[in-house]
Amino acid sequence: MLQVISAVVKIALASLVTGAVLSALNLSAAELLAEIGLTPESVSALLRQGAEWAIPNILLGSMVIVPIWFVTYLLRPPRN
Repeated sequence: MLQVISAVVKIALASLVTGAVLSALNLSAAELLAEIGLTPESVSALLRQGAEWAIPNILLGSMVIVPIWFVTYLLRPPRN
């Protein structure tokens, strides 16, 4: 768990430094998106479409995986 928290903190710090550098260069997120042919609205739509696809598939997969995990958890030998 500590490794996950450490990784999240490192990513947050790297993002903060990168954002500060880009801000000092007078670049914004909208300008960077425009350079690659996207708008904030199109990115939002793509994220929404991804979530609409992923959530039902995650739920469907968990309907199979969770019962299998639970049965294997119940049938495992007891620990000392």
